[in-house]
Amino acid sequence: MSEQSSEKYGKRLKEITSVLHKHAISRGVTPEKLRLILEELGPTYIKLGQIASMHSDILPKKYCDELMRLRSDVAPMPFEQVQEVLEEAYGCPYTEVFAEVDPVPLGSASIAQVHKAVLKTGEKVVVKVQRKGIYDIMSRDIGLLHKAVRLLPPISMKGLVDLDMVLDELWAVTQEEMNFLIEASNMEEFAKKNEDVAFVGTPALFKEYTTTHVLVMEYIDGLGIDEKEKLLENGYDLKEIGTKLVDNYIKQVMDDGFFHADPHPGNVRIRDGKIIWIDMGMMGRLTERDKDLIAEAVKGVAANDVALILEVVMALGEFQGHPDQSELYRDIGDLLSKYGTVDMGDIDLAEVIQDLMEVMKKNKIRMPHGLTMLARGLTHMEGVLADLAPEINMVGIAAARMSGSIFLEKDWKNALKHNARSVYRSLHKALDIPALTADILHGFLKGQNRINLDLHSTDDLNEMLTRLVKRIIMGFLAMALLISSSIICTTDMKPKIWGIPALGAIGYILALCMALYIFLSHIHIRK
Repeated sequence: MSEQSSEKYGKRLKEITSVLHKHAISRGVTPEKLRLILEELGPTYIKLGQIASMHSDILPKKYCDELMRLRSDVAPMPFEQVQEVLEEAYGCPYTEVFAEVDPVPLGSASIAQVHKAVLKTGEKVVVKVQRKGIYDIMSRDIGLLHKAVRLLPPISMKGLVDLDMVLDELWAVTQEEMNFLIEASNMEEFAKKNEDVAFVGTPALFKEYTTTHVLVMEYIDGLGIDEKEKLLENGYDLKEIGTKLVDNYIKQVMDDGFFHADPHPGNVRIRDGKIIWIDMGMMGRLTERDKDLIAEAVKGVAANDVALILEVVMALGEFQGHPDQSELYRDIGDLLSKYGTVDMGDIDLAEVIQDLMEVMKKNKIRMPHGLTMLARGLTHMEGVLADLAPEINMVGIAAARMSGSIFLEKDWKNALKHNARSVYRSLHKALDIPALTADILHGFLKGQNRINLDLHSTDDLNEMLTRLVKRIIMGFLAMALLISSSIICTTDMKPKIWGIPALGAIGYILALCMALYIFLSHIHIRK
């Protein structure tokens, strides 16, 4: 590290420390205090906070809710810097690619800003330009935050979550978002998966002008999904828009396993009767197994089935230690008591997943990353619906989509194929039952069968068993010493003590000491 960069590093660390002291961080970190600290530290920290708000699997819900309030607009970088980034990306003056670039940005965020432009070929486009030097700045700030974490007192947010792990996760997500080629790939994949949906569209990607630091896409005018009055003036039915929006989102989640992780109003527009999804920087993914388990979890809540939800949680989660299944069972029972016998159509899907994640967090079980992004996405979707058409029920539409009765026809061939495989496997196993039963009985009659038990012991039981094993081992050692010493004493080995071989005498003494130790420790424990 050069002297100049070291000086900048030290200066920034002093700034961070000063802000932390200003907000009395030694007295703990409340959700509101954390948000204010991040806002004061600047754009890079605001971005980290926004990403952190999606991690309800590792941060308490109250912190995530507060971080979602972080402002997204920041001061734009000068247009001269925009020109520099464009020319570094293309290796030529930007005027050779664009006929015109509006110097006033349409929006400016912590990682990039967007400008309206016109290509030399005449197409109206939006150019997303990454802030100059943002990677180095954020890399430095993440390193400094790791150092700042050590300043936190024992009783604070540090005791609730491993902040170093959170920072590592945030940096990994941020690095992906700073690579615009990943976002371009997301746009192509999303467009392909939704090409058969008549009421959904995505901006066209100009791949030939897109680089790691510059993204060029079709300019989308239209109306914001939160502009209700303008939508009504243009003859749109708000309930129809809301219904189609939810239906497509459920399709993204349950059919595609590839969904928009940040569906706030600014990322959804209405144009020519179509719902246009924009900004594919944050996308969530779910495996086939994840999707099936999520469906099972919702069924478990609707049926008030603790055992089913426990099975889902055990299958979904990544355990940090050995889980206490009895405690987890109780926590899931408490969760279900909150919903009682609520009808399927009245369940708040976002709230169910958030509550389930709280149970997993309490039991030190980590959720798949895709599921945490889904929880954030559903929360945004609930907010959009509450404003656009509050009478719409998300779960009702989800149930209709999964049963194949709304907008798109369910793929019955795949369902039949899947069910046929399940039936075949079940029948195949069923045919083996008589033979297996005969084998088990035959084994019992011969005394060959063994039963494996998974026992969950307490700390006291573990300690008692450890002491017992130690004494048994010492007893065996004492016995071995007595036997070997007795054999040695039958020989004429020299040197001798008290007329017997010295090695045998030493063995007798050691065996006696071990026996006394075992006896005295037993007396001590009984007292």
